[in-house]
Formats: sequence, structure tokens, C-alpha cells
Amino acid sequence: MASRTLLEFQSSNQSQLPPPNATSCDSAQEAWDLLHRVLPAVIIAICFCGLLGNLFVLSVFLLAQRRLNAAEIYLANLAASDLVFVLGLPFWAENIWKEFNWPFGALLCHVVNGVIKANLFISIFLVVAISQDRYCVLVHPMASRRRRQRRWAQATCVLIWAVGGLLSIPTFLLRSVKAVPELNISACVLLYPSEAWPFARMVELNVLGFLLPLVAIVFFNCHILAALRGRGEVRKTRHGGPTDGKTTALILLLVAAFLLCWTPYHFFAFLEFLFEVRAVRGCFWENFTDLGLQWANFFAFTNSCLNPVIYVFWGRVMGTLQM
Repeated sequence: MASRTLLEFQSSNQSQLPPPNATSCDSAQEAWDLLHRVLPAVIIAICFCGLLGNLFVLSVFLLAQRRLNAAEIYLANLAASDLVFVLGLPFWAENIWKEFNWPFGALLCHVVNGVIKANLFISIFLVVAISQDRYCVLVHPMASRRRRQRRWAQATCVLIWAVGGLLSIPTFLLRSVKAVPELNISACVLLYPSEAWPFARMVELNVLGFLLPLVAIVFFNCHILAALRGRGEVRKTRHGGPTDGKTTALILLLVAAFLLCWTPYHFFAFLEFLFEVRAVRGCFWENFTDLGLQWANFFAFTNSCLNPVIYVFWGRVMGTLQM
């Protein structure tokens, strides 16, 4: 059973042999059958909720009768990124329903996967920027004024979108529709041009796309919590509105949701890399990795509709962020 990764379905074109994780293992067929039946409907539900929620959040920000501050600019861009992300989910729901027999042609194979990959990076870089913004406000409030100007936040968001687009170029170029005889399908696969590409992808995805941002997020938020504890009581905002503590709690909740949703995906993506380089072998690891990636993708997708829910539960989307 060949690897059926949703975001990164790979196949090497350097050999006539099947991919490293293409074996005769079929002990998990019932689990795959259940996944093919259940996961598409769940993904469509996530897409629907994500569309409604992120459109609502964007409308609140864009229809505001005032200029957005730095925190709101970052959060609006995060909602936009989530919105673009969920637009690609119906294609993958149909793909899973057809047991990974890609029905949309080569062009959409390139575009859909490129967009999904770009927004994977854009989302986590925006979470880093949001955490850094809170860090400047609460840990270095006097030095943060210039940095937190609207132009600085806007320029940072433009840079993040550009970097996310650049990092998605390999996925966009290397994706293709290819026959997979082991599964009797034509799948949208990632064709590696050389044996070094699995390692390069691991560095790009797991290191640049998760570990380094995670270090930055942990650093900023640990200092934020220490600063709040050191104050003893939370400072009111300049206009007597909501407290910095409420805003920071909102940001911490967003960060926690992001990490909870995306950590499983990066764990299984790294495990898949180990399987590709044959550091781990066997039917157990094949089934564990392939099935784990599918459900990890489910958790990753859920993040795109969780963020708007967090905004709604906190109630005052605009008021909470004014400062």
C-alpha cells in the first residue's frame, strides 16, 4: 500500500522501484475504508465552518469605522490565510472520496497543493508575528511604538505572504498527476528530482515551517507571561477599554490552538521522512505513518475554523484588540 499523504503524497522518479513505503501491507484496509468514507464529509464540514467564520472575522475587521492597529492587521491576515487555505479543502475531500484518484487534472494538482503549502507557512509566520507584537507591547512597551505602527505591520504581512509563496514554489513545480500501479489510480504526487529532496523537504517543512517558528513563539510567549506575572495586576488600556491581559489571553489561546492542531502533522511528516530514508521499516510503521498523516491533516485543517470560533467566544472582536 503506497503512501497516501494528503498534503505531501510523494513518489520518486529516479527509479523504477515503488516508493520506500510502497509495500504489500494490507492489514489496515478496514481503517483506510473507514477513512475514505468518513474523512471527506468531515473535511467539507471544516471547509464550510472555516469559510463562514473567516469571512465573518474579515468583514468585522474590514468594515471597521477606524484604522486597524498592528494586532488587528496581523489577525486579519491570519483570517485571510485561513480563508484561502479552506478553499482548497473541497478538492482534497473529493480526492480522498475517490481513494486518492485525482480527478481535477494536472493544473489544479499544481495550484491547489501550492496554495495549501504556501498558507501552511504563512499561517505559522503570522502566529510568530502576532506573538512578537504582544512581546513588544508588554515586555518592551516604550521601544515598541515605532515597530507597531501600521506601516510596519503591513510591511511584515507583505513579506510573510511573499516568503510563503516562495517556499511553496517547489511544491507547485514538482507536483504532477502520475499513475500509481500499486493502487490502480492516477494520483497527484510530489515527484522528487533527486534523492536529496526528501531531506531538503524535511528541512523546509519541519525546520523552517515549524521548529524555528516554534522556538520563537515559545520565547515570546514565555516572556509575555513573565511580564504579566511581574506586574502583579494588568494595566488598563490608554482609553479605558479592555485590558492588555485579555488581549494577551486571546493571542495565547490562538497560539495554543495552532500548536495543538499542527504539531501532530509535523510529527508524522518527520516520521514519513524517516520511512523514506529507511531509518524505520516494516508494515507497522507504514500503516502507522500513512494513517497517522491522514488524521493529522484533519487536525491541521481544523485550525482554520477554530480561530474564528475563538474570536466569537471572546465576544468583542474589535474591542478586545483595541490598544
